[in-house]
Amino acid sequence: MTEFDSIAPAIAQALTKRGYSQLTPVQKAVLGAELEGRDALVSAQTGSGKTVAFGLALASTLLDGRERFAQAGAPLALAVAPTRELALQVKRELEWLYELTGATVASCVGGMDMRSERRALERGAHIVVGTPGRLCDHIRRGALDMSALKAVVLDEADEMLDLGFREDLEFILEEAPAERRTLMFSATVPRSIANLAKSYQRDAVRISTQAEQKQHLDIEYRALTVAPSDRENAIINVLRFYEARNALVFCSTRAAVNHLTARFNNRGFSVVAMSGELSQNERTHALQAMRDGRARVCIATDVAARGIDLPGLELVIHADLPTNPETLLHRSGRTGRAGRKGVSALIVPNSARRKAERLLRDANITPSWAKPPSADEVTRRDDERILADPAFDEAIREEEQEFVRELLGKHGAEQVAAAFVRLSRAGRSAPEDLMDTPSFTPTPDRGDRGARLERGEPRAPRGDFGDSVWFSLSAGRKQNVEPRWLIPMLCRIGRITKQEIGAIKMQAEETYVEIARDWVDRFVEAIGPKLALEKGIQVRQLDGMPDLSGGSRGTPFAGKKAGKPDWKGPDWKVEGKPKRKFDAKPDLAGADDRAPEKTDSKPWSKKPGKPKFDKPKFDKPGAESAKRKPLKNKAN
Repeated sequence: MTEFDSIAPAIAQALTKRGYSQLTPVQKAVLGAELEGRDALVSAQTGSGKTVAFGLALASTLLDGRERFAQAGAPLALAVAPTRELALQVKRELEWLYELTGATVASCVGGMDMRSERRALERGAHIVVGTPGRLCDHIRRGALDMSALKAVVLDEADEMLDLGFREDLEFILEEAPAERRTLMFSATVPRSIANLAKSYQRDAVRISTQAEQKQHLDIEYRALTVAPSDRENAIINVLRFYEARNALVFCSTRAAVNHLTARFNNRGFSVVAMSGELSQNERTHALQAMRDGRARVCIATDVAARGIDLPGLELVIHADLPTNPETLLHRSGRTGRAGRKGVSALIVPNSARRKAERLLRDANITPSWAKPPSADEVTRRDDERILADPAFDEAIREEEQEFVRELLGKHGAEQVAAAFVRLSRAGRSAPEDLMDTPSFTPTPDRGDRGARLERGEPRAPRGDFGDSVWFSLSAGRKQNVEPRWLIPMLCRIGRITKQEIGAIKMQAEETYVEIARDWVDRFVEAIGPKLALEKGIQVRQLDGMPDLSGGSRGTPFAGKKAGKPDWKGPDWKVEGKPKRKFDAKPDLAGADDRAPEKTDSKPWSKKPGKPKFDKPKFDKPGAESAKRKPLKNKAN
């Protein structure tokens, strides 16, 4: 007995034809006897085979014991998806799954010709797949007949609610017959989904498959720490290092998608963009370019990437960190499908390392923390690919032998090999030289300072900063030194991050700063031979801990001797004339009783100060009133 024995013969034959040898956990779960004819709320992550799963679940209801469908009339099933791409993907999956049953599958999605969809519905369809807004339009116009509907499927229900389709979904479900099956598929089951299921499902079966917890087992997660200014360069090196057949780069905004697309196009990558501002035709062409190999990198936002089906996707890069664990799993779930391995690389700026660690921990993922591939590592990887090129394993054909001998005789073996290497590298973008950043090794208690404080545990002592060196800055409280501008200045000029800065102790005319010892040489080199920061602040290295009792003993760097800074606070200037200086205190007694000096000008108003005018009144426009005659000032 096989897994396909309980499936309709035509459906089982289609699965075998497609190359299915066994079903995924979610596909097995929907075929259980307890789900027969009942509503279901299914948790299934991206890439778990849920489209085929609800196709299998619907088969018994729609076929009703028959092997083939009768002539198409009013739709028997309705599948609702959040985006155009996902709806069209569902349509393609159901077409091959129900091919041998004679089923007709129609689509109703935004951005397509509504008249063509209406004609398809008039000809008849057994299953209709669409997006919420377009389905509502067809229902209100009477083009979509819901009277014969036996089942409704909500695919990616959580995403549809997040995109604001609640009212459309409620309208569709209320227009459907009361005696129907309602299947909801969702990556997560938040309260909003539970409430929707409670309102529109009857005694639903809750299904949560193991794929929901283990969907990332075929994905290698890598967290790559970079300097903030090297984020784009790091993505270039990651793309070059893996040379994936298909790669998907996620950004948080449309502007970021457009920027990276332009940058990578200039660097010679074959790139397409996927964002909400593109028309349906542009999105379709972009996906087709990825599928047929004309493009290898797709840069997309989270919403636009919903429903993207790229066979053999090998690499996912998070250019911007996801906002929550669910989004991280959804993004990464585009790779590592059907038993194939995939890589999910998070680009983590140094300032966001703690955020990334919390995000991964909440997603129950343990990544490998590392630095992005360096330029040398990318070059070595290119050399390995050249050596492993299958062209070297092919025998020399007879028609090639004469020219090969001529080539070697004219140029020699070494020159021919060098030319081959240059030609192999010519079509690839050169790797980027990245700034060196400190290694990040997370520990079990990292990233949970808030939880420790909530439990009443004391803060970690400052001495845990590690091995460090103290520096003296020749400015203190009297010069209005403040950490809020001092720390960014140290990071910018010293080419370090705030993670490499320890304690800061301010004195009256001196400030002591603790720098991680591993970064001292870089800090000293970055501030230059003048040993000065901005605003004339001089820097010198101390031999040990600073003497906070007054003064400090240290060894200044070679060069200009440190001294009191030529700086007295921010460079603010007050515009205008200087205030008048009096030799003695002015006599203010009776100041209000003194009469003003007589002048030739007329008084402006009762009180001295800003002149007060009545608004001039003008006659209506005409031949005589063209001249504007203002009224006399009341003061006159």
